[in-house]
Amino acid sequence: MRYLTALRPYTTKRIEEIETADILVGIPCYNNEKTLAHVIQMVTHGLDKHYKDRRRVIFVADGGSTDDTRDVAKDFQIKPWQEKIVSIYRGPAGKGSAFRSVFEAAKRLKVKACMVVDSDLRSITSDWVKYLLEPILERGYQFVCPVYSRYKYDGTITNNIVYNLTRALYGLRIRQPIGGDFAFVGELAAYYIEQDVWDTDVARYGIDVWMTTNAITNNFKICQSNLGVKVHDAKDPAESLGPMFRQVVHTLFVLMEEHETEWRSVKGSRTVPLFGLGEFMEPESIHVDLGRLVAEYKAGFRQFRGLYRDIFCRDCFQELRACAAKAKTKFVMPVQTWVMALYETAATFHQWTHNRTQLVNLVTPLYLGRVASFINQTRKMTSCQAEEVVEEQAKVFEEYKDYLIQIWDRRQKESSDD
Repeated sequence: MRYLTALRPYTTKRIEEIETADILVGIPCYNNEKTLAHVIQMVTHGLDKHYKDRRRVIFVADGGSTDDTRDVAKDFQIKPWQEKIVSIYRGPAGKGSAFRSVFEAAKRLKVKACMVVDSDLRSITSDWVKYLLEPILERGYQFVCPVYSRYKYDGTITNNIVYNLTRALYGLRIRQPIGGDFAFVGELAAYYIEQDVWDTDVARYGIDVWMTTNAITNNFKICQSNLGVKVHDAKDPAESLGPMFRQVVHTLFVLMEEHETEWRSVKGSRTVPLFGLGEFMEPESIHVDLGRLVAEYKAGFRQFRGLYRDIFCRDCFQELRACAAKAKTKFVMPVQTWVMALYETAATFHQWTHNRTQLVNLVTPLYLGRVASFINQTRKMTSCQAEEVVEEQAKVFEEYKDYLIQIWDRRQKESSDD
């Protein structure tokens, strides 16, 4: 079913009653009864502390929670002279549909600035409100990405793929393109609504990197804000990040096709202004099952080795085969091999019109192997030191961009010859 709006009639009526606002804070949620109250508390305190003279609305966009999430949201007493809307969005289940409802509310309320924060945050403070909104309201920026102090093995998809690929393709060193906590001007919210993506996978997943990529390719003025430590429902990559990996990579590859004309001509990268907190804080560690990561890689290689041989260049395949024979603590996948494999997969994705989901599935074991390699390389490092390894890897992504264009064009020619 195609939805013309993500807002239900009672939500629209409530927005009409409020009429206008300066600031809208969106909180997408689904079954977050244990963490939502803290997030709302920090948001309402932050708005009261930093923006008392502005008209402020807190908008909880729920995905039809089956626990007491909406009751928690409705019952929580916010600070005086703020408005609160608790809504169940319409559309496909997913964070993208929740964001769509926030964008619509921002447009109807004619807000100057809008921020969105995840509902499972345990480390959010009232100052996050200032850190995210100040660049919009006082410095003339139009899109604010977060920067977090994260444990070295948290955010493995960002560290090994999304940051590197976004930087190499579009030329901006945006550290957390899928961070989850953003701020943007009302005009950008209006632009997002007009895009014809709300019946696609963007509405279910991939909204964060889609927002960031569109802000870049449309030349909106972008900065980053350091929010400090991020503590949320972190996951062991060996345990549960496979589905998320597949969703994010699929979205990245689709965006590469849509924005090919923009990224082909980009050379190198430049830094993006950073505001917010001034220091890096060492976050709490999370457990990672190295043995399972290596076992998943080896099982995947055994299962897909024939396809790997067909898809990847000879040198790349030989190196992947050598990795499959390595012991757990000696497991190292060279960064050049990882970059080439990912670029060759992107070019193959562009070439194939069918079986794209299966293609992305093929790369999942390689990603788990790259994470295992990163763990072995950084085992004795602090999170701050491990960040330098991430930066070195990002440079290799940039250095191999000509290889990406070369393989992309070759696969495209093969496709047209067929």
